[in-house]
Amino acid sequence: MKVLVTGATGFVGPRLLRLLDKPVALTRDPDRARAKIGHLAGRILRWDPMQGPPPQEAFAGIDAVMHLAGESVAEGRWSAAQKAKIRDSRVIGTRNLVQGIAQAAVKPKVFVSASAVGYYGNRGDEELTESAPPADDFLAQVCIDWEREALAAEKLGVRVVTARTGILLGAGGGALGKMLLPFKLGAGGPLGSGRQWMPWIHVADLARLYVHAADHASLSGAMNAVAPNPVRNSEFTKALGRQLHRPAFMPAPYLGLRLAFGEFAQVLFASQRVIPKVALDTGFVFQYPELVAALREILAPAA
Repeated sequence: MKVLVTGATGFVGPRLLRLLDKPVALTRDPDRARAKIGHLAGRILRWDPMQGPPPQEAFAGIDAVMHLAGESVAEGRWSAAQKAKIRDSRVIGTRNLVQGIAQAAVKPKVFVSASAVGYYGNRGDEELTESAPPADDFLAQVCIDWEREALAAEKLGVRVVTARTGILLGAGGGALGKMLLPFKLGAGGPLGSGRQWMPWIHVADLARLYVHAADHASLSGAMNAVAPNPVRNSEFTKALGRQLHRPAFMPAPYLGLRLAFGEFAQVLFASQRVIPKVALDTGFVFQYPELVAALREILAPAA
């Protein structure tokens, strides 16, 4: 299978490229990309998602498109400008990519596009499979619009999968990279009561899920890209503290984080008990289904 990948230089990208056979990578900065992923990609082509569709040469011989590109939701406060950047990078970027697919002489068979569990909003203890309805907050609306742009490729005869990704865990970045310093300093702890559910996934499983989605012709529509065993925030912080041999009992109050992060604090305190029903029903076997084993694999080499 010949694959075209966007967002190939991000946290997930290089791990995904290692599972593929010399994929084509689209990037805003080809020189930087060659230095980082040149040994993993067959071709590296310039594309700015905000400026229009990719060059038509990108789609030559392509069987699958995997779309990872998008502005991080966790960088900086959510000013009006930052929220517009978060939304536009996903919605307009995906629209332009699908336009490129529409213009291709031979269409790819499948389009796997990133989405997020932000689709579900704050849902308490409710178990959330792919059929659960969306919330109505900012991130949910971004996900709704993002998925709508991806699903437009179905009208072109392309099978579409939208991977609703949870909290991404892996060495050298992701959500865990932002959490490690306070824990290593002994200042880690639960967020508020710690009762909120955290839908997490190991980065290796996320990369494998993209390949799984592309390979399984029966899989289309939404796919929750999370581990099958979500944990409460208090369980997560205890497990992380134990792995780092540090205390994890200092709760972070909502008000303090609201002052530090603004509206984004709502995301940190949201409870999302997300279950990967579609992945499990189509035979995907998680390499890291349990949090303790995932943290051990990520952190033990550096311990």
